[in-house]
Amino acid sequence: MQQQKEVDIYQMQAWARLENVTIVLKGPKYPGNIGSVARCAKNMGIEKIVVVGGSEYDREEINRMSTHLAADVVENIEYHEDLREALAPFRYIVGTTARRGNTNLKRSITDPREMAQAIAPIVKKNEVGLLFGPEDRGLTNSELKYCDILVSIPTSERMRSINLSHS
Repeated sequence: MQQQKEVDIYQMQAWARLENVTIVLKGPKYPGNIGSVARCAKNMGIEKIVVVGGSEYDREEINRMSTHLAADVVENIEYHEDLREALAPFRYIVGTTARRGNTNLKRSITDPREMAQAIAPIVKKNEVGLLFGPEDRGLTNSELKYCDILVSIPTSERMRSINLSHS
């Protein structure tokens, strides 16, 4: 059964339209993480990033961490001040959280595999945003209310959060 799930995910990747996926960073603390996200996004086939909460980031540090391979992704980053405005183009929003329990939002938190299965048919014809919060605190409950689904990457109990670019 586990092998069947893995095959299904690889099949989904073959027809999922990654050009419809955008990474949305709400209030990133460090410009290097924006660059690292750009590099990881490019490695995964995602070309679009939106940064919410200002545009006053050290461009040199962003470029250094993204490397020349993701320069086009960095060059096309959209900057917005308002989260609602930044999320307006998306038909479906995936919120990321390190929380494992109740978020007071009356929705469950899924794992990355289940999230991929849920959005694969949606991303074929719709814009999807993957929303990440600040490195030091993540997304607030009011920010998570914009999301259609919540996802948490499994970690050990000792290390509950993951570097933004690794997520």
